[in-house]
Amino acid sequence: MKDKLSGQIELARLFDPQSAPGMLDTLAWRGARTARDESGLCVSLGSPRFADSEAGAAARASGTAAGLLQAWRRHGREVCSHLRGAYAFAVVDTSLGGVFLAVDRFAIETLCYRTDGRTLAFSDRADCVPGRGDDLDSQAIFDYLYFHMIPAPRTIFREVRRLPAAHSLFIDRRGVRENRHWPLRFNERHRQPFPIARDAFRHLIRDAVATEIEGHRRVGAFLSGGTDSSTVAGMLCQVTGTAAPVYSIGFDAEGYDEMAYARIAAKHFACEHHEYYVTPNDLLDSIPAVAQHHDQPFGNSSALPAYYCAKIAQTDGCSKLLAGDGGDELFGGNSRYATQRVFEFYQTLPGGLRRMIEPMCVDASPLRRIPGLRQATGYVRHSRVPMPDRLQTFNLIMQLNPANVLTPELLAQIDLAGPSKHMQETWNECQAPSLINRMLAFDWRYTLADSDLPKVRGATQMAGIDVAYPLLSDGLTDFSMALPPNWKLRRFKLRWFFKEALRGFLPDDIITKKKKGFGLPFGVWATRNPALMRLAADSLNSLATRGIVRRDFTDTLIARHLPEHPGYYGEMVWILTMLEQWLRGQTAHRP
Repeated sequence: MKDKLSGQIELARLFDPQSAPGMLDTLAWRGARTARDESGLCVSLGSPRFADSEAGAAARASGTAAGLLQAWRRHGREVCSHLRGAYAFAVVDTSLGGVFLAVDRFAIETLCYRTDGRTLAFSDRADCVPGRGDDLDSQAIFDYLYFHMIPAPRTIFREVRRLPAAHSLFIDRRGVRENRHWPLRFNERHRQPFPIARDAFRHLIRDAVATEIEGHRRVGAFLSGGTDSSTVAGMLCQVTGTAAPVYSIGFDAEGYDEMAYARIAAKHFACEHHEYYVTPNDLLDSIPAVAQHHDQPFGNSSALPAYYCAKIAQTDGCSKLLAGDGGDELFGGNSRYATQRVFEFYQTLPGGLRRMIEPMCVDASPLRRIPGLRQATGYVRHSRVPMPDRLQTFNLIMQLNPANVLTPELLAQIDLAGPSKHMQETWNECQAPSLINRMLAFDWRYTLADSDLPKVRGATQMAGIDVAYPLLSDGLTDFSMALPPNWKLRRFKLRWFFKEALRGFLPDDIITKKKKGFGLPFGVWATRNPALMRLAADSLNSLATRGIVRRDFTDTLIARHLPEHPGYYGEMVWILTMLEQWLRGQTAHRP
C-alpha cells in the first residue's frame, strides 16, 4: 500500500544558509495536504484543531497544512501546545535551517523517520520511509514476540524509528532532539459535585461525536456491546436524531461471542444494527492481507474482525466509523487496574514483616505444597515484583522461556531485558501520586498508541473508510485527568464515575457486564478446521527456516501444545503466523 505522507531532505543543503532558500523547489514531498510560504513548507495528515485564531483562519481559508504553517510561524517548536485533535505533520524551515516533525497525543496519526546525518526521510508508514534499507532489527522482532506489537520508537527496520505518541522531533545543524510536547500532569486534588461532573461529561461526549461527524453524510459506529462502543453508538443516534448504523462482529465459539450485548445496546438506542459472524474461512481469506497491510509485524488478533466490521460499513455506504477506544484507558475500565491494587496492598506492609514472610514463599518452601497456602505464597511472590514489570509476570514468551523458543543466533543479538527497560522508561514519564493514574498513562502508550489504535486504523484503511475516536477527544482526556483517582477505581470497582455518569443513558445490562471486545477464537478454530491448521503449520514451518524460532519449538507447538490448550497456545501460534505472513509480504514487494 502506498504511503500517504513522505519526504526526504538533504540536510547539508538545509544547513547551508546559501543553498537553503532555493531547496524548497527541489523537495519531493507526498502528502494529503501541503502548504508553502517564502521560507517554509508543511505537509500534514489528520484533522488538527487550532487554539490560535489566526492559524485557524488560515486553515479554513487555505487548508490544514496552511494553518499548521501559520501556527509554526507564531509558536515555533511550542506549536503542539496550540493544537488539538489528530495530526501528523512535518515542517521544513529554511530560515531556521531545521525540520520539525510531530504527532498528536495518542499517535492517532503516525510518523516514522530515518536520518544518517546527511539526509532526513520520513513517512506515515515504516515500510515507506524513503531510502530505508531492508535490514530487520532483531531486538524489534523480540519486542514483537513480547508485546505482540513493536512499541515506538523502535520499528522492525533497523534504520527507521517511529515518533512516539505526544512527541515531536527537531533536527538542525546541532543534531536531533526528540521531545514530549504533552506533559502527563494529573490533577488529583480537584473536586467537584458529582451532578456537575456528570453533566459536563455527557456534554463532552456529545460534542466530541458531533465534531467527528461534521461533513459526512452517513457515519456509523463499531458496536461490540461493551460500555465504550455502546456509549458512542447511543450518542451518535442522539446527535443525528436518526437510527444511526452500527456494526457488530460475532463468533460461533463458546466464550467469545458478545452479540447478545450488542443487540441490547442496538435495541435500547433504536440503532440500525448490522451483524456479521466471522468464520474460519474468513480467516483463511484474510490473514495474509491483514498481516501484510501493516507497516510492520502486528499481532493484535482483533485486527481481523475489526476489518470485517469496517468492510461491511463501507459497503453499506458509510464514509466514516466512530470507534469507542479510549474509555477504559481514560476512566479506569481494565480489570488489571483492580488486580494490581490487590497486589499493591502488599507494598504497604512494614518492611520487617515482609522480610519475615518472603523466605517462606521461595520455590523450596514446604508451604508451596499445601493447598491454600500455595496461593498465599504466590500472592507474595507476585506482589514483590515492582511495577511495571509486574504487569508482564505471565508474559507468554517469558513463560515459555526465550531459549526454548528462539534460535541461538537471534538470542545472541537481543537484550532479553529490553522490554523491561522500555516499560520502566514509559512508567517513569508519569509522576502521578496514584497507582491508577500511572497505570492509565502507561496504557496510553502500550494499549492505545501502539496496539488498539493501529488495529483500528489498519482495519479502516484496508476497508477504505475514515475513523475517529470521540472518547479520545482532548476535552474528554483533559476532563479525565482532573477526576479524583477514586472516581476511576473505587476500591475494586472499575470506571465508577463513567458508569454512574451514564446510568439512565446506557442499559443497565451494559453497565454491569464485563467487556471482552472483538477477541478472536483462533486457537480453538485452528484445532477444528484442517485448512486453518495447515495455514498455521505452513507459516510456522516457514518461519523456522528464517533463523528466528527453533524448529523443535514450532513442531511441538503445532503437534502437541496447540491441541492440548488451544486458548493458551493459540495466541503464540497467531503471533508467529502473523509474523511469517508479514515477512512474506515484504519479500513479495521487493523489486
